[in-house]
Amino acid sequence: MTSGPNLVLVGVNHKTTPVEIREKLAFNQAKLEASLEELVSSPEIIENIILSTCNRVEIYARVENTDRGIQLLQDFICDYHSISRGNLDQYFYSFCDNQAVEHLFRVSSSLDSMVLGEAQILGQVKDAYSTARSFSSTGMVLNQLFEKAFNVAKKVREETGISERGVSISSAAVELAKKIFEDLENHSVMLVGTGEMAELAAKHLISYGVKTVYVASRTYERAAALAQTLNG
Repeated sequence: MTSGPNLVLVGVNHKTTPVEIREKLAFNQAKLEASLEELVSSPEIIENIILSTCNRVEIYARVENTDRGIQLLQDFICDYHSISRGNLDQYFYSFCDNQAVEHLFRVSSSLDSMVLGEAQILGQVKDAYSTARSFSSTGMVLNQLFEKAFNVAKKVREETGISERGVSISSAAVELAKKIFEDLENHSVMLVGTGEMAELAAKHLISYGVKTVYVASRTYERAAALAQTLNG
């Protein structure tokens, strides 16, 4: 068993976990703030940052004890969302120290994304970092690590041209639709969901001439808010 303050990462993503499970584990902004406060109050967790997107939920933390820290973070995710640990064990992954650093660099550089080179993930990592700092849940180690990750991501994009086409999951989906239907101007489209990916997809569709976009959501308010954003 490893002891002493160490860097750990616990999470699930699109490679390990089906979308219906990821949706249940997501932290919206209200949940994110409460979660950071709860984790900060634990004497065994020195620093923490929660990254929650449509494709991943990850907690980066500096902990007093590696094995215990990983267990605490996994239990926290399960307990916070009221899901039995036994139902999630098969989906969790965890990394320590150098492996955790490498994973963050890959995530920030979009090398671990569903669509290689997509541009949204770096902004999402920056937002997660900014939120954690605003709640004083980070310290010297995570601050330096995430700042370095942003520099690495910038270098990867500049030196590899990985994001030259501005690829995203949404744009890739619209490009596929364009290949299948050729002329999108004469088609109506229904989007399921009102998250960031849905909004980006809608904007791409409109740019290709789609005049009618229907939005399906669990709540009328969120569908109406997205429609208003799109001048609908």
